Amino acid sequence: MAVLVACDSNGKTHRFEDIQEAHSLLTQKDSTFWLDLVKPSPEELAFLSETFQFHPLAIEDATRPHERPKVDSYPNYYFILFYSAHYDHLQERVFTLPISIFIGPNYLVSIHSQASTQVEDTLRRWQVAHSPISNRIGALLYALLDAIVDDYFPVIDAIADRIDELEDHIFTHFDERAIEQIFALKKDLLGLRRVASPQRDVLNVLLRREQPIFQVEDLIYLQDVYDHIVRVADSIDTYRDLLSSALDSFLSLQSNRLNQIVKVLTIASIVLMSDALIAGIYGMNFSHMPELHWSFGYPYSLLLMVVVSVGLVLLFRKMRWL
Repeated sequence: MAVLVACDSNGKTHRFEDIQEAHSLLTQKDSTFWLDLVKPSPEELAFLSETFQFHPLAIEDATRPHERPKVDSYPNYYFILFYSAHYDHLQERVFTLPISIFIGPNYLVSIHSQASTQVEDTLRRWQVAHSPISNRIGALLYALLDAIVDDYFPVIDAIADRIDELEDHIFTHFDERAIEQIFALKKDLLGLRRVASPQRDVLNVLLRREQPIFQVEDLIYLQDVYDHIVRVADSIDTYRDLLSSALDSFLSLQSNRLNQIVKVLTIASIVLMSDALIAGIYGMNFSHMPELHWSFGYPYSLLLMVVVSVGLVLLFRKMRWL
């Protein structure tokens, strides 16, 4: 799937069905266009290489998964690798999607392996009449990065709600399955941390360097995106600490429950050992034991076992061991 949208100097957008039109749009310096490719074919990648003269290493990074977020500078364009994120409420997992962005004097080319709501929403906003997104590449890039970063906050909120549920399972119900969910959520937060922190560095590079494609007003907006990604990174660190505390609490409660079980078993064994002592004494078949010929010897021994058992239980309760 490919989408090609151009915006002229008057702010009017046009959508083209054939991506080959990008070749002629490159020469129109008064217009700005956006070429979006979803899971591009080898022919489309070859078109990018021939038309835009993208470096083979940049195209390789744009199509290879699990690359680190970064910004690379080339003679006539910049390459940015950014990650979007969304929370799947059915699977209760966080998923990230790499979005590769090529930025030139009058164009933006985005590549991603599956549909991106952030790209679709930004394209839709750009095509609306009298859109606040002008025909400046800097403003268009800001709109896309801002949409990507802002969608991290619903993910963070969903994680916060999930942590509250896990804490309730631990302290109220003590659900044994909570530990699996804690580790799964910690893994998701670690994955988010691996992309959020480098993306903060990417925005920092864009702000600190004097990029010719950005104007002064564009840098102000990029600063806002940078502040948002810093908040996201801080929130991730905070919730990772909360999960670690929840895991420690779970292990402490589990250890305490184990201690209670061992204590109860120990007390029960002491009571049974006392009863076994009495039974052992009266089980010795010596001829000179007077108790052997008592008419009430058997009920007396049972009563003695009951008295000793009850006495031990009362003693343990007084000592607050039960």
